[in-house]
Amino acid sequence: MVEPGVLAFARGSLPPPPARVLEIGAGDGELAAALREHRYAVTAIDPRAEDADGVERTALIDADGRYDAAIAVVSLHHVEPLAESCGRLAELVEPGGVLAIDELDIRRYDERATSWWLHQRRAAGFEDDHTPESILEGMRGHIHALDDVLAALAPHFSLGEPVRGPYLHRWHLPPGLRENEERLIGEGALPATGARVVGIRRS
Repeated sequence: MVEPGVLAFARGSLPPPPARVLEIGAGDGELAAALREHRYAVTAIDPRAEDADGVERTALIDADGRYDAAIAVVSLHHVEPLAESCGRLAELVEPGGVLAIDELDIRRYDERATSWWLHQRRAAGFEDDHTPESILEGMRGHIHALDDVLAALAPHFSLGEPVRGPYLHRWHLPPGLRENEERLIGEGALPATGARVVGIRRS
């Protein structure tokens, strides 16, 4: 099931249906399916897709077609090669088209974030041998920072300012933790590790 906030962000950012939408890093295809139910013409791609209904096993660098908009939910930080893939994305989106990005900001992650996340996992009954430090080291070692993603997109898209907010509650945790995370962010006890950005393809 698509997290309601993700679907609301997608529908609030994308042009009205039946817009042609490219979803990058579509995973199991849940968001693509939800958007199709709302009459969007969605092409969903993911290089790691395995038997996901309606998702093509394709990397962004190899994608084709022409689209009115694109959306990437927690996926651009994995894209390789980054600059060339963002250039290919610009070729796929029509001038004036929308790019909606829902990301995590690894530079805002710290041991407070990974400690809280691990505590929630263990409270829910999951076994996890990692430490807050090992999680942080692993993540920083293999994903692109948000600033680097935005810098790769900037030559091709006019980007708005990132809107910061919660993310941890969506990352392999049981539902119902968003309000807790938001409260702790408001109190300064947790960093806001999520970021949403909307851009327009330059002419």
